[in-house]
Amino acid sequence: MLDPVGSGSTARMLSGRYRLGPLLGRGGASTVYRARDTLLGREVAIKLFAASAVRPEDLQAQQGEARLLGSLNHPGLVMLLDAGVDFDAKGEPQVYLVMELVEGSDLRERLRRGALEPVEVAYLGWDILLALDHIHQAGIVHRDIKPANVLLVETRHRPPRAKLADFGIALTHADQQDPGEFTTGTAAYLSPEQVEGRLLGPETDVYAFGLVLIEAFTGRPCFPGGVTDSALARLDRDPVIPADLPADLAQVVRRMTARNPRDRPAAADAMEPFRAHVAQFLGAVEPARDPESDRLDAVRRYNLLDTPPDGAFDRITALAARLFSVPMAIVTVVDEDRIWLKSHHGIAVEEVQRQRGFALSGGLHEDTLVIEDARSDPRVAGAPMAGDDVRFFAGVPLITPDGQNIGSFAVLDREPHAFPPESVATLEDLAAMVLHEMELRLATRRIVMGREPDRPRGRTGTG
Repeated sequence: MLDPVGSGSTARMLSGRYRLGPLLGRGGASTVYRARDTLLGREVAIKLFAASAVRPEDLQAQQGEARLLGSLNHPGLVMLLDAGVDFDAKGEPQVYLVMELVEGSDLRERLRRGALEPVEVAYLGWDILLALDHIHQAGIVHRDIKPANVLLVETRHRPPRAKLADFGIALTHADQQDPGEFTTGTAAYLSPEQVEGRLLGPETDVYAFGLVLIEAFTGRPCFPGGVTDSALARLDRDPVIPADLPADLAQVVRRMTARNPRDRPAAADAMEPFRAHVAQFLGAVEPARDPESDRLDAVRRYNLLDTPPDGAFDRITALAARLFSVPMAIVTVVDEDRIWLKSHHGIAVEEVQRQRGFALSGGLHEDTLVIEDARSDPRVAGAPMAGDDVRFFAGVPLITPDGQNIGSFAVLDREPHAFPPESVATLEDLAAMVLHEMELRLATRRIVMGREPDRPRGRTGTG
């Protein structure tokens, strides 16, 4: 692997755009650098695969990781921003992935300073189980859950926020390994079925993360020792649950680390005790800041509310209407009391009161929401969507890179619609295009102004 700095003081550039900086980490087949995106003027992380990996199967695996990461969009996952191929000094191809730069340490580094407090463990469990539920719903098994792959983002108002990284050995359910295939993963965090070479499912990630949670609370790995001894130990015994782990968390961690995969909860079910523990903690202390204030700060940051109609968004909504054969498609941004339609194909409305939103929860929803027939869906009883005559709604939340929900991208119709998974995937891709356009504008403003754009004070809209 080449050092990013070549002869002299000129740092290596990838594809004429990304200037490599300091080394962040190194693995067997890739190296991760801090880098500068010279086009958009932002700091990123770049995973650069070894130039020696030029066999077709190696390139296919690297490109597969890029496609897999590109299909995922969740605040609990490190976001893929770009991918490409560059050539080293010998003319050999190197695949690289451009990812968001997570400032902070990983959980492995953090645990060298000692164990986490119970509330920190609760936040960790909540964040990563949310992310695992997202990838499992997408049909993906990570297979390498360990402290080094959990990145910690420092925040002002709560314990560090956790993001799951490194999908280099992840599998889709449709691309499952054969029984008896060589075991991949890290010995201390393998599930029993990984050790035995059996077929793997989401339960494998749940088990591994259960071991990570115990280690986070104690500061020590559950199955220490050499590779073989550590891997085989879990076939004979369950990990020891710390006696002083809060009872609600101890119970779910015990289930997560059951040796039989069928006895383990799904990530979504395992998450609930961690969420409840966090809620109990927040009820006992005065939060430093209302989360809605952080969300509204993100709305202000994009400076979209008091701007004229936008052609770029209009092209995306028009495309969505054609793709799904619906008369209406919208891009919404939600402030304190209004839902602003920044693009409203087929709808002669520019804003509505927030309580009469196009979906549930005042115009915001945390996950992709599909209502195939509003008249028979109990979730929308008594909650109008763009008028009482709308029967069909499919919307994707617009979640910013820092995890704030600022609105949605949606399609609507006055007739009911079937909306299969492939349509949901296409709609989510279009929503990602909307977010990408927002990020490009924000980056352009930074370049033009030479600094972070000023944020309006007070209300986010004109009222």
